[in-house]
Amino acid sequence: MRLDLRRLLPVRTLRVRLLVTSLIVVALPIALVAFAIEREGRQALRSEKEAKLFALARVLDAELGPGGYDALLADLPSGTSDRAAAIRHLNRKLAAVTDRVADAAPGVGVGYYARQLDAVVTYGPSRDHADTVGLSITADHPGRIVMDTGAPLAAVGTLVRGPILNAMLPILRNGEAIGYIWSNEYSAAIEKQASAIDFAAVVAGLGGLVVAFGIISLLSRRLSREVDVIVQGLARLKHDLRRPIPPLRDELGAIVEAINAMAKALLDARSLNENILASVADAIVAVDPDGRITAVNPAAEHLYGVVSTDVIGKTYRSLFASDARVDSVLLDTLATGRVHAATTIDLPRGDQTLRINATSSVLRDGDGKRIGAVVVLKDVSERERLMVQVMRADRLAALGELTAGIAHEIRNPLTSIRGFIQYLDECESLEEWRAYGPLIIRQVDSLNRIVGELLAFGRPHPPRIGTVDVRHLVEEMAFLARGKSDARIALAFEPVLPTIEADGEALKQALLNLIINAIQAIPDGGTVTVSARAADDDHVVVTVRDDGVGVAPENLDKVFDPFFSTKPSGTGLGLAMVHRIVDAHGGVITLDSKPGVGTTIEMRLPIAHREAEVTP
Repeated sequence: MRLDLRRLLPVRTLRVRLLVTSLIVVALPIALVAFAIEREGRQALRSEKEAKLFALARVLDAELGPGGYDALLADLPSGTSDRAAAIRHLNRKLAAVTDRVADAAPGVGVGYYARQLDAVVTYGPSRDHADTVGLSITADHPGRIVMDTGAPLAAVGTLVRGPILNAMLPILRNGEAIGYIWSNEYSAAIEKQASAIDFAAVVAGLGGLVVAFGIISLLSRRLSREVDVIVQGLARLKHDLRRPIPPLRDELGAIVEAINAMAKALLDARSLNENILASVADAIVAVDPDGRITAVNPAAEHLYGVVSTDVIGKTYRSLFASDARVDSVLLDTLATGRVHAATTIDLPRGDQTLRINATSSVLRDGDGKRIGAVVVLKDVSERERLMVQVMRADRLAALGELTAGIAHEIRNPLTSIRGFIQYLDECESLEEWRAYGPLIIRQVDSLNRIVGELLAFGRPHPPRIGTVDVRHLVEEMAFLARGKSDARIALAFEPVLPTIEADGEALKQALLNLIINAIQAIPDGGTVTVSARAADDDHVVVTVRDDGVGVAPENLDKVFDPFFSTKPSGTGLGLAMVHRIVDAHGGVITLDSKPGVGTTIEMRLPIAHREAEVTP
């Protein structure tokens, strides 16, 4: 289970957390070291005790002599046949040895055991253990293992003397264990010394903790003060980037320098942004997710007639009168996330309504989280008024050009008619009347044709929308154009062409006009290529390309103007009529031409007919 210090600490200050964390980090190794010292101390104590006890046993083994028990019993006539006599005889000779050794090591008990007699021969100090002489050890006594294996053994347990640490050394003579010597000490005495070692380890550990706590407390107090300086400095920077954090030492000093550098960079960037906003001629307003104003530039103050300090923090709707109908792209972007680009809206201001071009978008932070919206407003009221004047002037200029063109086109036939009439007025020959009469009629027909085309151009009929097969329309108009010329006409289609909603007769007139113009522009042996393709899911493109003489660069902007023509017999209304037909369908017509290379005219027509939308 993970330890959560934040739940355990009533005060969650940095210093308290540092103290607790440091103490845990320090206390754990100290506790482990103390535990290791205690274990090693106990082990060392036992090893030292065992070494001492075995040393005493080896002294007793040396005192026994190389002849062992047999040498001591040599002066006893009954030998080992009289067990009791043999035990008493051995005790008289060895008791002084065991008592001397036991007195030299207070608290230690030593003695001999004879395997042949299966009895304790002596146990010193005899004043305490004389009653054990002659006793036999139990069948499971460790001494029997020592005599059976011939190997020394140290054992802890409750034996003849009681709870002891018993070091047993086999008595080996001529390769045979004839008994064993023991040297033991009470476990309580050893445990008392071990407890002293434990106490010393605990005291050392606690002392280390106290010293560590003192050092950690001093260091944490200093670190806490320096961190408080940084925290307080950051709190000030939140409101005033011009007040840097005081310098500190070491790594925290480097952190403070980095923070102050970032604050200065942020201040410079903010100043730059503020200068940019202040210098932008368009009004800019930003709001937070609740619709409250967070930024207003001077242009917006002028547009809304407010002061930024008065409206920051207020809702965007508070900029308008309570009874005003507000249809805001900014609030729509804030609510839906939809972006508006160059949307024309009406902005009520006092007793007038301004025409505004508005662009709105969502504001996001560095993580991509939505934090509000911003709108850029351009007052286009004056621009639209000027555009109306310009359009009026353009219409007057176009009317002047149209009038001049009409006058030019009509004057030539009228001049010819007047000349013929004057000539015939003085002529009395009927043959001359018959010769010049048809010429006058042709000039009148020319006038009638010009007036007819002019009426058709000036009073266009609304398109009669129906389903049009583009491929069939192109093939039909190409066939008709071949009947009017010997020029080569090539067709190119995509495998699948969608049908469109259009006025088929009007498009036939437009396409036939383009093909005939292309035929008239090519020299002998030239080719006109008519192609159709689907541009995308919404449009079909019909292209008429020729390799004729082309159009001079200075005339490219005039080819769709009424009464402009480079052909001697042209009226200049054909391409103007084509442009009007394509425009009535909501399409686009473009012309690209290079002198001596050829001309390409492209009609881009919508697949589905849409009524023209009128922006209020």
